[in-house]
Amino acid sequence: METVELKVEMVGIHEKRLRKCLSKLKGIEKVEVDVNSQKVVVTGYAHRNKILKAIRRGGLKADFWSPQNELLSVYASASYGSLRFNNVNFF
Repeated sequence: METVELKVEMVGIHEKRLRKCLSKLKGIEKVEVDVNSQKVVVTGYAHRNKILKAIRRGGLKADFWSPQNELLSVYASASYGSLRFNNVNFF
């Protein structure tokens, strides 16, 4: 069994589209989606390139997850989580 981590650009409705694309592939056991960091973890016996291709065919921008993505998501959440302008909180 193989675990594939992907970075998929998503907004609200794209999670449903993503799950529909992956449901057509044989050998997928589990799909975990983290919308905040745009990370998708797919567990199963399907080949990683077929998983990526299926997501892209569904019209979503996707790429394999890299450690750099982890750092960027942590930095972005820390930066935008405390954004202030003239003592007014935006988030």
